[in-house]
Amino acid sequence: MAAFRCIALLSTYLFLSLTISATDQTTFIVRVQHDAKPSVFPTHTHWYDSSLASVSDHQILSSRIIHTYDTVFHGFSAKLSALEASKLESASGVLSVIPEQVRQLHTTRSPEFLGLKTSDSAGLLKESDFGSDLVIGVLDTGIWPERQSFNDRGLGPVPVKWRGTCVAAAGFPASSCNRKLIGAKYFSAGYETTNGKMNETLEHRSPRDSDGHGTHTASIAAGRYVFPASTLGYARGVAAGMAPKARLAAYKVCWNAGCFDSDILAAFDSAVSDGVDVISLSVGGVVVPYYLDAIAIGAYGASDHGVFVSASAGNGGPGGLTVTNIAPWVTTVGAGAIDRDFPADVKLGNGKLIPGVSVYGGPALAHHRLYPLIYAGNEGGDGYSASLCLEGSLDPNSVKGKIVLCDRGINSRAAKGEVVKKAGGVGMILANGVFDGEGLVADCHVLPATSVGASSGDEIRRYITSASRSKSPPKATIIFKGTRINVRPAPVVASFSARGPNPESPEILKPDLIAPGLNILAAWPDKVGPSGLASDNRKTEFNILSGTSMACPHVSGLAALLKAAHPEWSPAAIKSALITTAYTVDNRGETMIDESTGNSSTVLDFGAGHVHPQKAMDPGLIYDINSYDYIDFLCNSNYTTKNIEVITRKHSDCSRARKAGHSGNLNVPSMTAVFQQYGKQKMSRHFIRRVTNVGVGNSVYSVSIRPPRGMNVTVEPMQLAFRRVGQKLNFLVRVKVAARKLSPGSSITKSGSIEWSDGKHIVSSPVVVTMQEPL
Repeated sequence: MAAFRCIALLSTYLFLSLTISATDQTTFIVRVQHDAKPSVFPTHTHWYDSSLASVSDHQILSSRIIHTYDTVFHGFSAKLSALEASKLESASGVLSVIPEQVRQLHTTRSPEFLGLKTSDSAGLLKESDFGSDLVIGVLDTGIWPERQSFNDRGLGPVPVKWRGTCVAAAGFPASSCNRKLIGAKYFSAGYETTNGKMNETLEHRSPRDSDGHGTHTASIAAGRYVFPASTLGYARGVAAGMAPKARLAAYKVCWNAGCFDSDILAAFDSAVSDGVDVISLSVGGVVVPYYLDAIAIGAYGASDHGVFVSASAGNGGPGGLTVTNIAPWVTTVGAGAIDRDFPADVKLGNGKLIPGVSVYGGPALAHHRLYPLIYAGNEGGDGYSASLCLEGSLDPNSVKGKIVLCDRGINSRAAKGEVVKKAGGVGMILANGVFDGEGLVADCHVLPATSVGASSGDEIRRYITSASRSKSPPKATIIFKGTRINVRPAPVVASFSARGPNPESPEILKPDLIAPGLNILAAWPDKVGPSGLASDNRKTEFNILSGTSMACPHVSGLAALLKAAHPEWSPAAIKSALITTAYTVDNRGETMIDESTGNSSTVLDFGAGHVHPQKAMDPGLIYDINSYDYIDFLCNSNYTTKNIEVITRKHSDCSRARKAGHSGNLNVPSMTAVFQQYGKQKMSRHFIRRVTNVGVGNSVYSVSIRPPRGMNVTVEPMQLAFRRVGQKLNFLVRVKVAARKLSPGSSITKSGSIEWSDGKHIVSSPVVVTMQEPL
């Protein structure tokens, strides 16, 4: 599906004509008008089958429908040829035919780091009763229900509103659910339509997790308190999720070959119908227009039903324009590091110590001796494959008894260690490439191993080269130092965390914010080793993973706490509270740094900043949004009325949207202006915003402005006087800029902020200005 990236704005069928023949079949998702079913058909399914038969080139002996949808989406999915899909799109009552995308996973000190402590007599955990009776739906790889993180001790009855079920299957009886895990389902029809019947010796045809990712993310969102908890002796302490008493519902949508849109949309449909309050989705794919994006469509339907949706930003960083899940009704979460790491330093034969990280838990290398050190790429044969330590690339005669330096890329980090171990190596040093920069991820390696940054990798290669020419051949050892806490600086923006700007809607800042996502301890299933390798037979109840996949459920759990504390808040209100109270300074009092470079990070890296749960409980003001605001946004984004109906299920009237002025006037807390110079010397953009008082009744908020450097920002009025809670007031922000000298095709981005304060609350909004010089 990589072709989507470059031709996303072309029509569905032009895309298909470039990638598959007219007769090849692939899965499509069909959006229909919910009130268009002809009366001759007793059910929608009969109508769908008839529609498929009318466009088919051959006799249909059985139903070709994969899933039907009727809550967040009206329609069905089926396997069709491009020609059949083209015919179906012109059929009566059909709004759109969307080609399926295959998504991939974006793969415990964090509650304490976020300021959530059980001993507090007041605060978010106390006020929300730890999230009790809120339901978080996790769309992922399933769950391992026996883990202590999912025990139901001390929990009350299942919430009365709950309509979901625990789907029993082989090895997963209905009794797997309890008062904590109150629902579990699996969706595999889309996966099996494309890939054939699953191999049940490798994965479970049930909600049971055979990967580990889903168990991990579920316990981050809502795991119970478990002590003691650790991974191979690292990160010892108490493990807990963000909302320890919230209920969980697991929707298994991801399988060995990926996560298929038709299954994801079915899970959205089911979760909303079941009665979840929050949906957590640590999955992503390429960015396409919202009307072709099943996640954006499902998330809109969920939001329209009052369900908060958080999704991972993706692991494509540190490059720009890599952020995914960018719809404005989704809370898009990037990843930061907490104040804990796992140092494992390389000691070279010349006495130099090179910093690294690892959670290797087996027999360590001897500190008092040095081992022969080689760079795999220097050892003959296919140098490129060997440099990456790919399967079968290493010569045991060259590797046996040595520490091997491997480059990061192509195969998984843990798999490289397995390759070195098979070839007889005693240890591995894993070096980042230039693109990875200095960001380090700790892994549960199968042999003594550590990860080092790109510059350190270069230094080790230089040492190997120079020592090989001397009388002292290159040698090294790895010194594992366990767990270190109170690390400074923290938080930092993780190197892998996907970055803005927003590739589909540049005037909507993405990611929205960041949360802990680097080296996070959470629950892990049996029968999956901590490295995730098939050959890894080690068992651990908890594992340490990194990714925006881990950041997303932190926000999902926090959203459940906020919803429990403020039942009347909409998904947009919860998102606003998280954004306007986020912070951008680290524990040194300086702007958070970008792990990949060591330099200060920017709004395109962290959005509004790092989540701050305690302040989010009492934000003072919120920026709320209703469904019609989103329709105005889509109208002003030049979506057609048909495109908008595909997303929203509503007949849109774009005449109202002209009053909103432009797409940047969607009532989000951030304000982002994009100016294309075209020879103009002066340019301006205005933003209209509406805030709702959720603080105290009689309060006056005054604004302070920190404009982007060299630019002018004004706010009218400068004060907002509220007489009661719930009152809404508008203000206008005007940004004025003068042309910059830029080379054709280049751009610059500057940021500032506006802050409203009543002396108790500070309500902060990023102001972002991008200047572009067109080609």
